[in-house]
Amino acid sequence: MMRIAQLRQHLRELGAKPCHEDRVLRGWSQVCSYDRAHSAAAGFFPLALREALSGIEAELAGLAVLDCEYPAGAGVARLLVRLADGNCVESVLLPRGGLCVSTQVGCAVGCVFCMSGRAGLLRQLGSAEIVAQVVLARKLRAVSKVVFMGMGEPAHNLDNVLEAIGLLGVQGNIGHKNLVFSTVGDLRVFERLPLEKVKPALALSLHTTDVSIRARLLPAAPVISVETLVEQAEQYARATSYPVQYQWTLIEGVNDSDAELARIVQLLSGKYAVMNFIPFNSVDGLAYRRPSADHIAYMAHTLHRQGIFVRIRDSAGQEVEGACGQLRARMANQPLT
Repeated sequence: MMRIAQLRQHLRELGAKPCHEDRVLRGWSQVCSYDRAHSAAAGFFPLALREALSGIEAELAGLAVLDCEYPAGAGVARLLVRLADGNCVESVLLPRGGLCVSTQVGCAVGCVFCMSGRAGLLRQLGSAEIVAQVVLARKLRAVSKVVFMGMGEPAHNLDNVLEAIGLLGVQGNIGHKNLVFSTVGDLRVFERLPLEKVKPALALSLHTTDVSIRARLLPAAPVISVETLVEQAEQYARATSYPVQYQWTLIEGVNDSDAELARIVQLLSGKYAVMNFIPFNSVDGLAYRRPSADHIAYMAHTLHRQGIFVRIRDSAGQEVEGACGQLRARMANQPLT
């Protein structure tokens, strides 16, 4: 597991000053040429750094390697990414320059509708491994927005995720509001994010307003009332001027009732918020189903009439069984030859 702090320290040991360090990190994260010949002629980099640069580039390139790519509709592709230790995570190329990245191998939250947590948490990703997913994606297409919604719970790997966000928001040239930190809800997130130099937008995985249903859907999530979560999220939204994106995986007969709609209105009326409805993406071995398209449209229309802004997000990857973590699980059972 490599952290950006380790990379910075190594550069300093090679004589790098802040300007040299910044140039290396910009070149890596933006997939730019360092123009090594010009730098050597001008003496821009210290000699020890110039001599070590090719090795550093090779090590960084090995942090995240494309194993498989699965096109999944217009502008969408799911990527199975192999890490240096042989573990795999998933990234998703999204329309309009978006990218979803993973922050852990596996997940400890154990959401019952998500494949990522079914095998539990295997290990954390280092901050450099998180950025390396962005670098890999940028070799395929332009990336201007990164959402931390892939495998893993970012709050459980907070230091590494915030370190990656810090680099992407400065050297990586990604607008701060286009870096989206997703969490099931952890009070440490609300304590730390306001203190960061790069303050990302916040996505809160709510999924239900009923505490008993939430405990069943998200068995290892912190036991915090939805009222407290919304209150904390609203404070952050007002402080940053970014609306909170509330994530709601729609599961037929579980969280798609009129009672849930009424409670959403009570919670979010007047709030700086966007409700993202995400139709359930089928997972082998689970009996859950997505509601009908008509019912999803009814739910969105009902909330719109009450002043709640709703987006229906496409669950990319239906045709390749691409629910989060499912590509990794499938490849683990059927290794490539």
